[in-house]
Amino acid sequence: MSNTVTNAFFFGRALAEVLSEKLEDSFANAMSELGKFDAQQRENLREFIEEVELRAENIAANSPGTTDVSNVSSDRPVTNSNSDLYSGDLQAMLDKLRAEIASVRAELKQHRDVA
Repeated sequence: MSNTVTNAFFFGRALAEVLSEKLEDSFANAMSELGKFDAQQRENLREFIEEVELRAENIAANSPGTTDVSNVSSDRPVTNSNSDLYSGDLQAMLDKLRAEIASVRAELKQHRDVA
């Protein structure tokens, strides 16, 4: 009977080790996929911002009597590198983008009221 108890003990120990390794591998894979997803979303956002900036510059260049988009005053200076935009977490970045959109809307409304 002691042989059976010893075998059960070693079986349980081996089972715990295998489960622990599988759980560790699954967690590492999940974190890796999450990191890839985050990087992909940041890249998509960067490309989107670049496309919007390019279109805004093209529209400004093709519209008579408009100012250069890069010279428009706002709460923060407009830069070509958006590194400060990516420095915080996602919620902070969204808040910054919302604030910029609100600022641009206010300037557009002010421009329309003058014209």
